[in-house]
Amino acid sequence: MVTSRSSILETPEGGLEYLTTGSGAPHTVFAHGLAGSIPTTRPFGSGVPGTHTYFHFRGHGASSSPESPWSYSYLADELDAVAAHVNATQALGVSMGAGAICHLLERRPDRFERVVLALPAVLDTPRTDTALRRLLEMAQLADERDVDGVTELLLLEQPAEHRGSELVRRWCADQARVIVRTDVSRALRTIPHAVALHDRRSLREVSTPVLILACEDDPAHPVWVARELAEVLPNAHLEVLPPGGILWTHRARVRELLKGFLA
Repeated sequence: MVTSRSSILETPEGGLEYLTTGSGAPHTVFAHGLAGSIPTTRPFGSGVPGTHTYFHFRGHGASSSPESPWSYSYLADELDAVAAHVNATQALGVSMGAGAICHLLERRPDRFERVVLALPAVLDTPRTDTALRRLLEMAQLADERDVDGVTELLLLEQPAEHRGSELVRRWCADQARVIVRTDVSRALRTIPHAVALHDRRSLREVSTPVLILACEDDPAHPVWVARELAEVLPNAHLEVLPPGGILWTHRARVRELLKGFLA
């Protein structure tokens, strides 16, 4: 459902829901993760100056769910369409959103002036880990409209020390209700098997400053992926945060890093 503040950008593949806040330069586009949303991405914009545009990839929020395959190529197209529409000069992507940015940079190394890749999950080799199996299980539960089941799986993705928190449980339940109302299950079945890049070596052509954020003890977003990404990007800075969740425990540090880098 489109909110009173969001808009729809029509593309050849369907409509993309987006929300713009703030004013002035710089203009940053924010790309969410798999089963994420505009609200879950907005904390990354807290403290970042200028204009922010958040959007929903296909199958999320009020965006269309076209019949074309779920792939990082299509996700990069959607990111590029929104960024071009609002004249964004910077980009921040979380997990799947980071993969979409990488795919776009593989095509156009100079697409953005500054880039943040938060919790990258995949490069150019398919995943085979426990997190992959959990996402496929979540897809089944989403198809069954099992809000409680999806909530419990989302809780398992959170740091152990935060799972008992009422705030965290409420956040997971809210996310579960969003997931079962949309076509996210298609993405959950497809994107975890996909790779973001044809060949990571292509990113050696990217001279843009890139900030990479990772967090220890996050099996869905292994630190080794972030380290390998930092090795191939010529102008990258890698920040590895201690265990505890990038926003649950380290929100103030993340805010400080992003405010400085995207200013």
